[in-house]
Amino acid sequence: MANILQTMYQLIDTFWLGRLGANAVAAVSLSFPILFLILALGGGLTLAGTVLVSQYKGAGNQKMVDYSSSQTVFVVFFISIFLAALGFFAAGPMMTLVGAGPEIYADSVTYFQVSSLGFVFLFLFFVFQSLMRGIGNVIFPMFIVLGTVFLNLLLDPLFIFGYGPIPGYGVAGAAVASIFTQALSALVGILVLFRGKKGIRIHFSQMKFDFKWTKRLFELGLPAGLDQSTRAGAMTVMVMLVTGFGSEMVAAYGVGARILSLVIIPALGFSIATTSLVGQNIGAKQLKRAEKIGNLSSGIAFFGLTAVGIIFFIFAEGIIAFFVPDDPEVIKGGALFIKIMAPSFGLLGVQQVMNGVFNGAGFTKASMMLSVFSLWIIRFPLAFMLSHKTGLGPAGIYWSFPISNLIAAATGFAYYKMGYWKKRLKPHDPEWIAG
Repeated sequence: MANILQTMYQLIDTFWLGRLGANAVAAVSLSFPILFLILALGGGLTLAGTVLVSQYKGAGNQKMVDYSSSQTVFVVFFISIFLAALGFFAAGPMMTLVGAGPEIYADSVTYFQVSSLGFVFLFLFFVFQSLMRGIGNVIFPMFIVLGTVFLNLLLDPLFIFGYGPIPGYGVAGAAVASIFTQALSALVGILVLFRGKKGIRIHFSQMKFDFKWTKRLFELGLPAGLDQSTRAGAMTVMVMLVTGFGSEMVAAYGVGARILSLVIIPALGFSIATTSLVGQNIGAKQLKRAEKIGNLSSGIAFFGLTAVGIIFFIFAEGIIAFFVPDDPEVIKGGALFIKIMAPSFGLLGVQQVMNGVFNGAGFTKASMMLSVFSLWIIRFPLAFMLSHKTGLGPAGIYWSFPISNLIAAATGFAYYKMGYWKKRLKPHDPEWIAG
């Protein structure tokens, strides 16, 4: 639920920006994949925090739970500053790289730059969420997200259109609203961690450079970050394919991709839950129970998200029209995207659960390899061939999604059943568990 609510930020932005027209939606649609790419580079480290904290929790080592949390906050804070500066100053070249047309270039650059300023707040809250999930405390972060989503619902139209003394910032206004809500959520999360009332207590005294621990964080986090950045990079390249078909098709793809994100987020929720539970059971040396969790999560993700896909298939036109009400071409293209993609939502869920199992076991390289295979070896080449070498046009890009989902889910599940991930475990090393 917390991840679904997190997605509401983008959906609320799309709803209000759709009132400005297709170009406004297209400008943000171009920015979104690259923003996700930069966030993914640091986001892997927050996942590493989840893995370490969950395994120490399972081993009953509260001292290392607190120390790992302090170190994760410390490292991610400085990385977020670097990525914020990188995003701000590289906005123009990156928008040019993905093919932003003259009608949307200025808005896409401004939106990207303003969004980059909020990276520090966004990353700090992501760390808080990840650490809480590692010990199984998921309710409190969800309520924080719920409150900020409602606040964003009010601030979006205020900063986009303006009211009274507050000027309208247009497309950039959506990013300004997000920064306000991200700062509030980060402040609450970090204060909770310092107070130590929710199962984790961080300390300033433990926030100093520890080469051995930072090395371990990067060993786990770098493959996880590359996994997510691989996904974001693939999204960016797919947008570059779409731009060749015009701004209306970019807008149609952008709205469809936002709908896809509404499904990817709960799939990631299953993945993160699986990571936490598998990690805790591995820390407690309960390997059979860890595998049972993988089986159960796969079934829930497959059948649950397949049902969601059927609903989206039936109401595809109405969903797209809700976001872009006055553009028949965008509605037609976006609805086609959803109808082609939606039946494979369950397969996407299985793939994400497999990533969760591998991550919980500390085998984050397997998740990265599965993503590279799915997106770069299967999806992108297939999208290019179907859209440019057949008569399908943009629909060829859409068809690459369900095909790659099927192949990736089958490959990941087969590898999981081989059990190789259980032979790679490090928690049985007493020095590693004790820190």
